[in-house]
Amino acid sequence: MDEEARELTAGTRAPSDAFLSELFPESLLAATDEALHAFESEVEALRDQDDEQVFDAIKSVVLALNEINEKHGGAGYETEEREALCLYIDQTLMEHSVDVPALAARRGIDRAEITDDWRDW
Repeated sequence: MDEEARELTAGTRAPSDAFLSELFPESLLAATDEALHAFESEVEALRDQDDEQVFDAIKSVVLALNEINEKHGGAGYETEEREALCLYIDQTLMEHSVDVPALAARRGIDRAEITDDWRDW
């Protein structure tokens, strides 16, 4: 988005080719950052990494992201962003020593499905 703004200012991009600020308004970005930071804090606070506690944290962030997406007309997160959000959730868990493949296996699902029970985006 910064690059697009610079190109518009410099005149190297036509206004008709500028769409990122419309696709990703500041309200979407700020709310998403807030939800992800809350998730990080919740995961960091987990002490025994009980599966239910971990899934509660996943559920919480997914529901928050659902609400953000809904407030942005259901189009806040396109395919690339959905994949990035799921990867972020997975990596955040792994960075806090949660064995995501084992967590998913204990629930009888694939690693890529840990958000599916709640995800609307």
